[in-house]
Amino acid sequence: MPDASLSALPGATRRRVVLASNNAGKLREFAALLGAAGIDLVPQGELGVGEAEEPHATFVENALEKARHAARVTGLPALADDSGLCVAALGGAPGVHSARYAALRGGEKSDAANNARLLADIAPHADRRAYFYCVLVLVRHADDPQPLIADGRWDGVLLDAPRGDHGFGYDPLLWIAERGKSAAELDAAQKNACSHRAQALRVLLARLDDAANAL
Repeated sequence: MPDASLSALPGATRRRVVLASNNAGKLREFAALLGAAGIDLVPQGELGVGEAEEPHATFVENALEKARHAARVTGLPALADDSGLCVAALGGAPGVHSARYAALRGGEKSDAANNARLLADIAPHADRRAYFYCVLVLVRHADDPQPLIADGRWDGVLLDAPRGDHGFGYDPLLWIAERGKSAAELDAAQKNACSHRAQALRVLLARLDDAANAL
């Protein structure tokens, strides 16, 4: 049965939800967007939760794996995302391997290494279309039979070199035409208004409201 206390209704009791990630950038974005909805996120590392395996070929399966793992260890509701950059000319890569794109070929696991690897791979291609994609999964408990799932997509084109100092991951490489800036040149408020994670969170919050109102 859906948990009404997770909804964004006025006056709702604030709830602790474990974020199935230790990524500081994601925590900042999610906390800013969910705080007003009465949800206080706690990164899993603060609760002694280790990283979950991400063996799947799809974003949604990996997000669900991470959410159930965090909920099982902590006994709290858990929110997980799986997100990445998908490049048309590379058949959707880096995709679910975005965070370890360089490491899969013997490089280090870092944003700088991933960006360098991507620039090398896209160099021979004229088609530079790409998009960030995010799937969010929220489980009320580890065995929740009806996890709430939402997704978002943020389209752009790849630059020839990084631009901007904000954000993280591949943000410096994705040019957002309607903003006239790279994702890393947008400040937090601008990014939270239009990013793939922001889009997915808006859908998720709407579903939380619907679940609560259906009780």
